[in-house]
Amino acid sequence: MADFPLFIDGQFTDAASGETSQTIDPSTGESVGTVAKAGPEDAARAIAAARASFEDRRWAGKRGSDRAAVLAAVGRGIRARAAELAELEARDSGATLAKAKGADVGGAGFWFRTMAEFAPRLDEPEPLPLTIAPGPSHNYLRREPVGVCAAIIPWNFPIQMAAWKISMALAAGNSIVLKPAPETPATAVKLAEILQEAGVPDGVVSIIPGPGPGTGEELVTNPDVDKVSFTGSTEVGRQIMRLAASTVKNLTLELGGKSAQVVLDDADLDLAVDGALYGIFFHSGQVCTAGSRLLLPESLHDDFLERLQARVGDIVVGPALEKGVTMGPLVSQKQLDTVLGYIDVGKKEGATLATGGVRLENDRLSRGFFVAPTIFTDVTPEMTIAREEIFGPVLAVQRYRDVDEAVALANDSDYGLASGVWGSPARAMDVAARLRTGTVWVNDYHLLSPKYPFGGFKQSGVGREHGYLGLLEYTEPKHVHVGLDARRENKRWFDMTIPRQR
Repeated sequence: MADFPLFIDGQFTDAASGETSQTIDPSTGESVGTVAKAGPEDAARAIAAARASFEDRRWAGKRGSDRAAVLAAVGRGIRARAAELAELEARDSGATLAKAKGADVGGAGFWFRTMAEFAPRLDEPEPLPLTIAPGPSHNYLRREPVGVCAAIIPWNFPIQMAAWKISMALAAGNSIVLKPAPETPATAVKLAEILQEAGVPDGVVSIIPGPGPGTGEELVTNPDVDKVSFTGSTEVGRQIMRLAASTVKNLTLELGGKSAQVVLDDADLDLAVDGALYGIFFHSGQVCTAGSRLLLPESLHDDFLERLQARVGDIVVGPALEKGVTMGPLVSQKQLDTVLGYIDVGKKEGATLATGGVRLENDRLSRGFFVAPTIFTDVTPEMTIAREEIFGPVLAVQRYRDVDEAVALANDSDYGLASGVWGSPARAMDVAARLRTGTVWVNDYHLLSPKYPFGGFKQSGVGREHGYLGLLEYTEPKHVHVGLDARRENKRWFDMTIPRQR
């Protein structure tokens, strides 16, 4: 059996085809392990198991408070295996060990614990207003699970993304089939062991690493799937919308971003410089909310840029498991080629390369996929590096004359996932109100919580994840009307159906 097998209907198994692939450590280019390569037949089998588990209500039939106990146990299981999971996450995805321990594994446990808090809220019907028209009635709203969910996640935050999708689906009583990215399947497969140990019934969760074509299409088109939750590129999101339309599936899509960080002229420069660097160079820029556009006022531009370049020199680029490293590799050779391609385009279109822009290939880094932190200045709105999502450590700096221009530049994007504002709170919040993004951070960046909703405007997605609002996207609202007058002759519809006897 592969090092990282499929998990279907409570069993760890090889792919039906017997095919496997290698998952690669992006710090070294070496294999982390062999992965079972799920195909359409495996996806169909996982969906059938999910459907059976949903229909017999082995999970959906539990009260939210009972589901919460299992979710809390998953959170404890993640904490108990945190060191193992963090090292595996770092080796598989290139996340620095510090990030893997805190943001990734720690965040995964936090999501399960938070959804355990929310799940009991679904037990109680929500009262609706009493009405006497068109007849006296008691009305309430039930929140019921959607059914079978298919979740497709990207390679940048493997265990955290798996936790996001699975915890919300389970809290609401759904069954779910998760397809991790084929580049980073390791911790999602390990999560299956923890789910099983915590008491999630067989069939309720299946995990099937595999390629998008074939496996992903089966998940999106199979009529037994009721909801698709996808995190990834806008291009793939459009394809999913088209494919899911054939059976009118419930969709949650968290797609691309080209997020702007607006620095106001009264910003705390020390805070804003460090925050701007964190906004773009966290996880080597491989973040959907990466603050890849930095908007600077004319009055601060030169001073801010000088400080920025000085602080870039303090970033320690290196293998993910090395102590003290603050920026690791890109996830793959393919992503390295993509990022270097965008850097070439930026230079050809006339942007000024202020720092970085090269692959790092010294003895320590030569086998991995490392790019130096890169800053372009003199960037104009029509340039490719100002408009397209690069998913790498590349910052495009733009000037603005006044706040109105800054807001216009920030909103001049097909995307609307996130943004940041650095400045005095009152002025920054005024700007935040004008930005067309699903999240705005004021004097902060990249902080997501399972307690608050997350999602995008425009081509950055459909729906919301996280928070109680995100949990409700994994439910169907059912209105129940209870007539309070049982006398037939008092029903308004009575004369329309049966002649009244006089």
